Amino acid sequence: MDTRASYVCSNNVPIPALGFGTWQLSPGNETIRAVSIALEAGYRHIDTAACYENEREVGEAVRTSGIPRAEIFITSKVWNSHRGYENARRAFEASMARLGLDYLDLYLIHWPATARTGSGWQALNSETWRALESVYAEKRVRAIGVSNFLTHHLEPLLANASIKPMVNQLEYHPGLLQKDTKALCRASGIVFEAWAPLGKGKALTHPDIRAIAERLGKTSAQVIIRWCIQNEALPLPKSAHTERIHENYAVFDFELSQADIDAISGLPPFCDSGLHPDRVTF
Repeated sequence: MDTRASYVCSNNVPIPALGFGTWQLSPGNETIRAVSIALEAGYRHIDTAACYENEREVGEAVRTSGIPRAEIFITSKVWNSHRGYENARRAFEASMARLGLDYLDLYLIHWPATARTGSGWQALNSETWRALESVYAEKRVRAIGVSNFLTHHLEPLLANASIKPMVNQLEYHPGLLQKDTKALCRASGIVFEAWAPLGKGKALTHPDIRAIAERLGKTSAQVIIRWCIQNEALPLPKSAHTERIHENYAVFDFELSQADIDAISGLPPFCDSGLHPDRVTF
C-alpha cells in the first residue's frame, strides 16, 4: 500500500498509515514540542494513553497546531486500574477532559485482563469493552479497539462483543512478528498497529538491517518503518529529537524489495521488550 494512504477500519473510518507514538515522552514541554514537530513534519496520527500522563499536552499541541481537528487522528487508552464498565466510562470522561477535545478518534483497552488477574478475567474484559461500545454508540469516539490482546485474549472478546474491535495495537518489530494474532486480526477485519516498531531502538543496530539501509541510502529506522507498512502493520514510532521525527516520516519515496522484506522478517528474536501481556504485573 502507499505509505501516505490510510488503513480503513471495519466501520469505514480511515486511520493515517503512519502514527506518532508518545509513550515515555515526559509530560510538559517535551510532549508539546515533540507532538508539534511531528504535526509540522506531516504526521496526522497521534497516539497517547492515560497512563502516559501526557494527554493534556497532546491536546494542547493539537489545538495550537493550526491544523483542522478533523485532519488529525488521535488515540487514547483506558488504563488497567479502570477496568470494568463504570470505571472505564469514568476513565474515558477524564481522558476527554485532559485532552480538551470534543471527540476522540480511537479509544483502546490498554492491556487485557488475563488469567493472572483472576478467574473472571474474560468477563472483566467484556465489561470494559461494553463501556467502549457505549461511548462509540454515543458518537463520542469514531472507532474502538484493544491493545496488547493476543489471540487467546481476543477470541473470547470477539465471541461476546456486540461491536467487533476495529484495531489491535501490539508490540511488533523485527524479531517479534506476532504471527498468530496478526493473522486473526486480518481474518477479523481488525487493523493491526505496531508499538515499539524500532524495538525500543535495539533493532536499529542489527547488521542485516543496517546493510539494507546503507544500500538504499536510508536510515535503519526508515527501513524498519517501511517494512512495517509493507507488512500491513501500522507503525507508531516515537522520538523526542527533531531530526529523527522528520526522518521517521520520510518513508514515502521508496519501497523494499520482497527479498529485503523476507530477510528482515526472517530475523530471529532479538529485541523483545519483555512486556508480555500474560506476564505484566501493572
